[in-house]
Amino acid sequence: MLRCLCVALVACLAFGLPLSAADSTGETAPTDGRMTQERIAHDVLSSMDQQADPCQDFYQYACGGWLASEELPGDQTRWARSFSVIQERNRGIVRDLLEEAAATVRDAKAEAATSAQDLEQLLIGKFYASCMDTEAVEAAGSKPLAGLLAEIETVKDSKSLMRVTGLLHRHEVGAVFAGAALPDFKRPEMNIAFFFQGGLGMPDRDYYVSDDEAKKELLTAYEAYVAQMLQLLGDPAPEAQAKARQIVAFETRLAESSRPRDEMRVIEKLYNKLDRSGLQKLTPGLPWDAYFAAIGHPEMREISVATPEFFSAFDSLVADTEPSLLRDYLRWHLVNDTADLLSSDFVDARFDFFGRKVQGQREMEPRWKRCVNATQGALGEAIGQLYVAENFAGNSKQVALEMIHDIETAFESNLPQLSWMDDITRQRAVEKAKAVGNKIGYPDVWRDYSQMQLKAGDFFHNSLAAMAFEFDRNANKVGEKVDPHEWGMTPQMVNAYYNPLQNEIAFPAGILQPPFFHRDFPAAMSYGAIGAVMGHELSHGFDDQGRKFAPDGQLRLWWEETASQRFEEQAACVEELYSSYEVEPGVRVNGKLTLGENIADIGGVKQAFKAYQIWKGRHEPATAAVPGLTDEQLFFVSFGQVWCSLSTPEQERLQVTTDSHSPARFRVLGPITNNAAFAEAFQCAEGTPMHPKTTCEVW
Repeated sequence: MLRCLCVALVACLAFGLPLSAADSTGETAPTDGRMTQERIAHDVLSSMDQQADPCQDFYQYACGGWLASEELPGDQTRWARSFSVIQERNRGIVRDLLEEAAATVRDAKAEAATSAQDLEQLLIGKFYASCMDTEAVEAAGSKPLAGLLAEIETVKDSKSLMRVTGLLHRHEVGAVFAGAALPDFKRPEMNIAFFFQGGLGMPDRDYYVSDDEAKKELLTAYEAYVAQMLQLLGDPAPEAQAKARQIVAFETRLAESSRPRDEMRVIEKLYNKLDRSGLQKLTPGLPWDAYFAAIGHPEMREISVATPEFFSAFDSLVADTEPSLLRDYLRWHLVNDTADLLSSDFVDARFDFFGRKVQGQREMEPRWKRCVNATQGALGEAIGQLYVAENFAGNSKQVALEMIHDIETAFESNLPQLSWMDDITRQRAVEKAKAVGNKIGYPDVWRDYSQMQLKAGDFFHNSLAAMAFEFDRNANKVGEKVDPHEWGMTPQMVNAYYNPLQNEIAFPAGILQPPFFHRDFPAAMSYGAIGAVMGHELSHGFDDQGRKFAPDGQLRLWWEETASQRFEEQAACVEELYSSYEVEPGVRVNGKLTLGENIADIGGVKQAFKAYQIWKGRHEPATAAVPGLTDEQLFFVSFGQVWCSLSTPEQERLQVTTDSHSPARFRVLGPITNNAAFAEAFQCAEGTPMHPKTTCEVW
């Protein structure tokens, strides 16, 4: 499973915004792409609750109108003004591209395609068409699993276990452990393999070991789901139920050996570099040669084991476990991880548990949406190249870069105001900020998929072929130099990220769209929305983990010790604040798990507001863009409206357990209550909920 995972290494901002000319109210934009000031003002004001007091509850003030008028769609677990409504339209744009590509597959001349672009168009068409061919998928049932199931039946000892685990990892079956190809923390110009704990079917170890009654109920339901899937594979009900109990008990032992999710954020503890002999010494009972041969990369030697205690425990667990249980465990993970590639009985069973029970989703997404997602997962940059050609305004890069430079200037100008930072560390922070690279829109060099081998009408084969192709692409990086042109996201993704190992920020074309960004937006709106995103990502370079990486991406001590100690004191304030937030009585945000994102949220808004003031210094003052709001107030309303969201209770409980980002409401309230400019803009008296007497400041 050597894919480029985030796992606390690349801090990803969990935005989602499609690329479409429509706004979040459902109105259609003018055909020339322009937006009138009247329309912009209407969109902002209609989403607000102007009767609410912004000093009492700014989230209600900014989002109350939207919250009262919107409903959570049945096929969604979260629905946000900033991206969800538009994202559905964006998915429609991609669908049109895929339908056009699929039409070429039906053209007899398509097989004669010779150019790289034609070949990739053909691959896109084959994959999407095979996914949409429900008749063929239903007819196949579970038969596509036969080959891998036969391999699993050969497991009789640790050597065969490692061999079959390697075969499964090539096809993204998450058994036993996980892996990623990432830059070496100490030599960030070179790639190495990272091995992480894994092997659980539930979303997190906490579901196996927690005393929380809701999690215990889900674990019971999970055991029933495991039995149901084994029955679909042909096991008699009593036998399937007995196996399910053993599988859950086995996974519980893995969970007990796993590091808690918030502790997985401590970046220096994830770096434990070993050679092959060191790996073998760590786990003497696991024949690693068999694993590396099975994944097709027997020469792989540059390795870091992120969680050595987990691998030592697994080594002992294998020795204590009957081979029959190991086979059942692998069968379970195979069918669970490939269920969406199989017939509807498997798809429905998986959705009933993970969709309905775990996340509270009432309805499954229609087939075409799932096939768009699957095709983008397999051929993301190939689709991105088609997408950018039709949907990305050419001047967007320059406008975005201007804003980023303002954010960087704002960050630097704020450093002298930080009393906790010494002059030496302050200057080093300036050097790191100046060294941050910016990627805007799309890659300079596109990924080549031309060697991927797909078959018309065989969705299961095509999915596994795409997984193996991506596995090899990542595994081939190990021991090689890092490609500075590579992106961690596709251009059409509505997201952004900071990569500490390359000290770079990336803004795909997908996020450079309304309501984050538009050429006709008042500057206050743009800086409040996309500017806060830019500030967030820059702040990630200096959050509780990002700050540990030097300007060149190397993990090393580059701060003065006193500054590090004072930083920890400032960060503790943020952790305590967010730990006080409840999504429902007794269910709190994990301030430790979300600390990096919360620091980045608070810093991002602060840098964006100062950047807006820098922008105003270069431009003539204009009349207020939205009636009833000053430009400074509009800045904060624009920021708040990014996070207007609806969620199921189940989704919120899952989020506070597994997500490093705080729920949407607190991504507004946390930054707002720690921002002096907000209190001034809305004239909030000290001691009101949005202007507390005690505040936190990191950046």
